[in-house]
Amino acid sequence: MQTFIDAYSWINIRFLLEGLWVTIEISVISILISLIVGILLGTIRYMRIKYVSAIVGFVIDIIRNLPLLLIIFFVYFGLPNIGFRPPVIPSAIMSMSLFESMMIAEIVRSGLQGIDIGQTEGAMANGMTHWQALRIVVLPQGLKHMLPALVSQFISLVKDTSLATIIVLPELMYHAEIVYGQNSTYIIPMFVAIAVMYFIVCYLLSLLSRYLDHKMA
Repeated sequence: MQTFIDAYSWINIRFLLEGLWVTIEISVISILISLIVGILLGTIRYMRIKYVSAIVGFVIDIIRNLPLLLIIFFVYFGLPNIGFRPPVIPSAIMSMSLFESMMIAEIVRSGLQGIDIGQTEGAMANGMTHWQALRIVVLPQGLKHMLPALVSQFISLVKDTSLATIIVLPELMYHAEIVYGQNSTYIIPMFVAIAVMYFIVCYLLSLLSRYLDHKMA
């Protein structure tokens, strides 16, 4: 018990909260970027534009079947070999956004395909173009069905930020490693602390999902 009390000193907790803030910051930025790019790519793939949709689908299938850790390694250690050397935090954001964009694109494509084709045909019969029907009628309905899958993907993104500790990203896991690296008896208390922090953030995302689902019902 004394070990837990000592481990949870205000200095250590504050240090963990600083790491948690970096985790949240990177997660929010990556979510916003990947949501925009993912919706765009998923819509392009759904529309089956000649050649373009096939190329986009090919790229999506390749990237989403790669380990995220490999993408992080490539961005941080590979890009400098071609003259582009992004700092740690931008590297993490680029890696997360790239990977999550492909995952979200597939969620969007599946969500749009789940909408009855009659919705598009009815909108076009009323004078809308195919793009207008997609943007005004189909996409809003599809987003409602996509919401649970999107939130699950965002929760995975929050947890996946811990992978970036391999490039010394100062996020929650990395800060915990520093704390128990100074005192090995703090390992279990630190694991408990970061588990609680990850749970709170992910649970809040789940609550937000329920709220949005209720508002959209």
